[in-house]
Amino acid sequence: MNIQEQLISKTQQAIIDFNGQEIPLASISLQETRKEFEGEVTIVTFPFIKFSQKSPEETGQIIGEYLLKNCDFVKSYNVLKGFLNIALKDQHWIDVLVSINNHSNFGQLASKNEKVMVEYSSPNTNKPLHLGHVRNNLLGFSLAELLKAAGYDVIKVNLINDRGIHICKSMLAWLKYGNGETPESSGLKGDHLVGKYYVAFDQHYKVEIQELMAQGLSEDEAKKQAPLILAAQAMLLKWEEKDPETIALWEKMNAWVYAGFEKTYQAMGVSFDQYYYESNTYLLGKDIIEQGLAKKVFYQKEDQSVWIDLTAEGLDHKLVLRGDGTSVYITQDLGTAALKHSDFGMKRSIYVVGNEQDYHFKVLLLILQKLGFDWAKGLFHLSYGMVDLPSGKMKSREGTVVDADDLIAEMIESAKLQTEALGKINDFPAEEKNKLYETIGLGALKYFLLKVDPKKRLLFDPSESIDLQGNTGPFIQYSYARIQSILRKVNRPIPSHCEIDTINSNELAIILELNKFEGQIAIAAESYSPAIIANYVYELAKAFNKFYHDDPISQLDDKKLQDFRLMLCANTAKVIRQSFAILGIAVPERM
Repeated sequence: MNIQEQLISKTQQAIIDFNGQEIPLASISLQETRKEFEGEVTIVTFPFIKFSQKSPEETGQIIGEYLLKNCDFVKSYNVLKGFLNIALKDQHWIDVLVSINNHSNFGQLASKNEKVMVEYSSPNTNKPLHLGHVRNNLLGFSLAELLKAAGYDVIKVNLINDRGIHICKSMLAWLKYGNGETPESSGLKGDHLVGKYYVAFDQHYKVEIQELMAQGLSEDEAKKQAPLILAAQAMLLKWEEKDPETIALWEKMNAWVYAGFEKTYQAMGVSFDQYYYESNTYLLGKDIIEQGLAKKVFYQKEDQSVWIDLTAEGLDHKLVLRGDGTSVYITQDLGTAALKHSDFGMKRSIYVVGNEQDYHFKVLLLILQKLGFDWAKGLFHLSYGMVDLPSGKMKSREGTVVDADDLIAEMIESAKLQTEALGKINDFPAEEKNKLYETIGLGALKYFLLKVDPKKRLLFDPSESIDLQGNTGPFIQYSYARIQSILRKVNRPIPSHCEIDTINSNELAIILELNKFEGQIAIAAESYSPAIIANYVYELAKAFNKFYHDDPISQLDDKKLQDFRLMLCANTAKVIRQSFAILGIAVPERM
């Protein structure tokens, strides 16, 4: 039995020995002792009083005395109301550190033999990626890395929205106002160039609406009759009819966008195992609608449109196929979900999509379950909150979007200015300096966005994120670089064993944090929340910095104690590096 199992078993035996009453093992739970109290393990005694026939405090004393006499790893105990706090002997924690040090796969949980798909990014090919996409991509990629660390076989998927009226708006505007402009001729990334014409369409469209309203049309009539929107709708029909010229233009402009996206993905450090394109999937799902009609999951109206009644689930009647036989979004999403499962046979599939789509995914998952697909039970919408800046919410169609490329460049520039102001890397080669600015800037951005629970809306403050103090990426990166500096200075291999028998409170605090790592991975993976890992590694970095401030390492004459502290340092660095890898963040060897 491990320590936890022994404590639970001995707690049960303590009450049996006291008065013959047997506590159910399920009622005995262990908690981490709060930091303001002495001890590392807490047993809540309130559930035991009906067995002990004593007060919670007296029950704690009975169990504490028994554990002290019968567990050779228990050092002391204290009772506070109904809480029994147990302190374990130093040797136990030294053994824990040695075990972590010698565990070659520490931080990688055993294989679950289960496939999980994570779908994220899902951009439109009519504009570049923006701050909202940044949170989506970082969250999706980090969740995939987290699930890998938890032992799952993960497939990272990107479903690209490359068709529809919004795509035709960019295409039409480029034809009308572009004068043959290309990424090469303009010096713009392809996604920025196409986005420029999406904004141009909207600007010209508004002018046409105003002109028509001046002629006496209502705003709604003007929006429908404006020549630009009619031309865009005509272009969409041509695309659906596979008109060669329209398809050629669509392929050319999409290729520009994909090249631009790829540069942004590389800059963000995210990747995908599989791409799906809406242009290939938008006709899927009609066979599923037919199956649903046969099973009476759906019903058909007189105009031949197909619906589902979800009023029993507190929703409404939902259209799933138009009367003319054309798809709506839910149609193709039903088909794409079936296609992905057919391709990969995963047990779970997680959609990383903003909370603005909560209703859509509630309906989608409900329909798939009603259709009787066994795999539908494994579908999950990871709904995340939007990202705001101090100036307010972003509005992409008005051209005021916070561009992902600009944001990344600004974060790297901020890292450069702050690092140069400190003057600590003046002797670094130029290439190493530039790499460091990138590492710090991106680390600041990623950590700030990932440390917040995905469900919460967040306000992104670039200046706060880049700070070297507090709960930030650069603070944790600096902690890692500080450890590397110590290890270089001492320049001695990390031993595989320890020859000390006592530890101080700072050393214990680090070991306690290291010992939590794999448990935190399991909890975070179960919760689909990389924020748990982000805040865990911050606590580890804080514990290390207090130790570093109070306890000498490189200046020690006692080599046995120095070896132990080097082991502490090396394993703290290892867990920081692994934690940040889960978050998709690099760590610098020096800064």
